[in-house]
Amino acid sequence: MCPQLFINYKLKSVAYLPWKRFCYRALNTFIDDLFSFIIRMPAMHRLSCFRDDLVFFVYLYQRWIYPEDKSRLFDEDPQEDEELDKAKKEVEMEKIAGKGKAKETKKDK
Repeated sequence: MCPQLFINYKLKSVAYLPWKRFCYRALNTFIDDLFSFIIRMPAMHRLSCFRDDLVFFVYLYQRWIYPEDKSRLFDEDPQEDEELDKAKKEVEMEKIAGKGKAKETKKDK
């Protein structure tokens, strides 16, 4: 979880931490804390769960202090990937259709 903190700090933006992923990590942190109190486990594991809480609070602070740069594309947003793929295919089809028309007009002459 710590590399994301450094990425956000370096970019001064939280654009690479979308809400879906952020909610997933919040839920994961909550479940870890819950099980660290319910299940018998070594003390070091309990401390590591609380370390994750500290990192999570730093995430919250970064969400509050850094703006979300909406001009950046997310690396792992499948919906945007599909839209980009469709746009690329449309451009390629237009190029192919344009070349075909150009060839036909040359043959007709």
